[in-house]
Amino acid sequence: QVQLVESGGGLVQAGGSLRLSCAASGRTFSSYSMGWFRQAPGKEREFVAAIEWSGAMTYYADSVKGRFTISRDNAKNTVYLQMNSLKPEDTAVYYCAAEYFSGNLYAAAEYDYWGQGTQVTVSS
Repeated sequence: QVQLVESGGGLVQAGGSLRLSCAASGRTFSSYSMGWFRQAPGKEREFVAAIEWSGAMTYYADSVKGRFTISRDNAKNTVYLQMNSLKPEDTAVYYCAAEYFSGNLYAAAEYDYWGQGTQVTVSS
């Protein structure tokens, strides 16, 4: 069992930055690839970014590429999402997810564990 707790969400103006954190507890964090997804009101949950269990590879949705950076600190059992140049369309609840080792990191169905989410609101 892996427990995931997100933090760092909030209200920010367009063009601003936020850093989300996801703290993991339970089984060996370094064995899990980690992903960030988001869900805006009335929309389906969508992939944002992912990082492989080794940290060697990262993946991004086209909509955030160049603005968001995913990273992990295995010593702290934490994954981060640095979000820069935020836009109103980035407004959503952001979820952290864990997948044992690595599969299709773009697919929400592949992930084994999910956090409760943290709200990010970007005002224009």
